Amino acid sequence: MDKVVSTPAEAVAGITDGASLAVGGFGLVGVPSVLIAELHRAGVRDLEAFSNNCGVDDWGLGILLQSKQLRRMVASYVGENKEFARQFLEGELEVELTPQGTLAERLRAGGSGIPAFYTPTGVGSQVADGGLPWRYDGKGGVAVSSPAKEVRVFTVDGREREYVLEHAIVADFGLVRAWKGDRHGNLVFNKSARNFNPLAAMAGKVTIAEVEELVEPGEIDPQEVHLPGIYVHRVLPLTPEQAADKRIEKRTVTAATDTPEA
Repeated sequence: MDKVVSTPAEAVAGITDGASLAVGGFGLVGVPSVLIAELHRAGVRDLEAFSNNCGVDDWGLGILLQSKQLRRMVASYVGENKEFARQFLEGELEVELTPQGTLAERLRAGGSGIPAFYTPTGVGSQVADGGLPWRYDGKGGVAVSSPAKEVRVFTVDGREREYVLEHAIVADFGLVRAWKGDRHGNLVFNKSARNFNPLAAMAGKVTIAEVEELVEPGEIDPQEVHLPGIYVHRVLPLTPEQAADKRIEKRTVTAATDTPEA
């Protein structure tokens, strides 16, 4: 089945106000920036996003944040996005901060048909006990806080230990960026871009992949496929200019040294 679409608008067709999105990317690596930019252009609002972070102030999910198109964010950290922090603290955005490994497993579980799972992460903290601020009231108080979660004791390797119940994430749409993909939707990710992109793709009911290089079916060795095409519904080939548009979170250079005379 040929899943290739020709334009970003065709790729994001059907994403309407109030939709939930599982969005790939790790820091600024592997972010589906072209698809996000098209959602920004289309003006869809009241979106709920599940992603490792919310980009930076002027790129990635940060542009949807700037234009107030995000209603709720489920992420691992605020990072260096000042607007993200401002909207959260002033009660303009609901934020569910989730341990990074738990977020990854919630996405994977959603794509695997597992409704929930138990993990020791968060036991004995507000992650399990509840009370984490989800939305502030704009006056310094908490308007919405996290509920308490079920905690059970399991015996593992002869030792009793508490585990907290976490629910899977299934989003209306998954948005991901791949280094290489074929017309059937089989994808290959480059290095760190493999962290959250496959999981976001699995969690989406309809998954859209922007790919830096489109190849024909059979050109990707089956042993090299990171995500099989069964999880992908639309493939958007990027132009060379779009594929080259990448950000560096922190640029570090080595100070120049004097060259000794010969």
